[in-house]
Amino acid sequence: MLLPGGLPQHGIGGAKDLPLPPELAIAGAVAALAVSFGVLALAWRTPRYDDLERGRLLPRSLSDLTASAGWRVWWRVVGLAFFGFGAFAAVFGQDLLTNPIFGMFYVWWWVGLPVASILFGPVWRTVSPVRTIHAAVSRLTGDHQTGRGLYDYPARLGYWPAALGLLAFVWIELVYPHGTELGPVRLWCAIYVGIMLMGGAIFGRTFYERADPFEVYSTLAAKLSVWGRRADGGLVVRSPLANLATVEAAPGLVAVVSVLFGSTAFDSFRDSTPWVRFVQSTDVSGFLLNNLALVAFCVAVGLVFVAGTMSTGVEPGTSRRSLPDAFGHSIVPIVAGYIVAHYLTYLVEVGQATLIQASDPLSNGSNWFGTAGLSVNYAISYHPTALATTKVLAVVLGHVLGVIAAHDRALVVLPARHRITGQLPLLVAMVAFTIGGLYLLFAA
Repeated sequence: MLLPGGLPQHGIGGAKDLPLPPELAIAGAVAALAVSFGVLALAWRTPRYDDLERGRLLPRSLSDLTASAGWRVWWRVVGLAFFGFGAFAAVFGQDLLTNPIFGMFYVWWWVGLPVASILFGPVWRTVSPVRTIHAAVSRLTGDHQTGRGLYDYPARLGYWPAALGLLAFVWIELVYPHGTELGPVRLWCAIYVGIMLMGGAIFGRTFYERADPFEVYSTLAAKLSVWGRRADGGLVVRSPLANLATVEAAPGLVAVVSVLFGSTAFDSFRDSTPWVRFVQSTDVSGFLLNNLALVAFCVAVGLVFVAGTMSTGVEPGTSRRSLPDAFGHSIVPIVAGYIVAHYLTYLVEVGQATLIQASDPLSNGSNWFGTAGLSVNYAISYHPTALATTKVLAVVLGHVLGVIAAHDRALVVLPARHRITGQLPLLVAMVAFTIGGLYLLFAA
């Protein structure tokens, strides 16, 4: 009962957790977007986040510590320890939902990773076991200095492999009917590790930056943190929006954010009463329908965003096809807002349950870490109004930050005569995202 396959929903817990009038929440969110855009149009006339060196420099000792070899080695060891424990539980543990590998896979890795990245920076790049194994092999072969593989990573691929990897994860989590059985989870992890190690050997470190779904996910979420580095290596604290502006526009960026946003929306939709009734009333396989719906949600998000960004004037010689990726970073705060809204209860409560189960990886009554006797604290669910308000505010804040990020980028990439009117189609797209997203959160 603690995992996606054993719960009817695992994010907001249904409308009973949201004791707020949905019409009021949606109207307030749309009003917030409209007011934000109006204020920006009048008061924000020049780009403010085009300076990559922006930020308050922290003491040099802290910069040197976080850039030191000892710091990197320590976190690589931590990452390997978690990887080794998860592999042990997956290989030797019993095929029961009390096996901690399920919580590590679906909760700590998928939900905890972006939250940790928002708080501390690009966590996965630091602790990734596949990066650590690749680095160890490179050192043994004498190729650790350059980090290059046999071939250069094709620029045209961009983030597309990462988008496919993320889609593969949400598929096993949300669609595959045996996603809470040990065999499929083992196989998924084995395929992931195998592809990452082969890709790193062929294309070097760039492969992880572009193709590792979890590194790309973590790095995008980290752009909403306050931590950054200047070109000289100095550690700085700066506005998350200034960090967000440093997202590199590359092919596949829109696909990545579309999968993240679309899959979260689908997760709410698949538990809505109309969809459940439809699946139960038709002779078509529910598995097939859910597959089609998942892809449809991801594609729909991408198409709406592409239409909103390309429906504007451009400078002569500038391709409209470059605009969606140029504005792709503006969807990252929206994704983060929906992660909080959809997974907050799931992360807090099932995350605790996973910590408790970690003491007994073999399901034989052990208490390795002294957590087996603890119990899950459900205090967050005992305050439904505060919980609902937090979730709605997370969605609204994510959209407002997205509007600000898009406006600042428009001042850079759009011609002067289109800098305001050119944003209107994208604003309409974001309003559609807000209405649809909040409706699904309340309808689940």
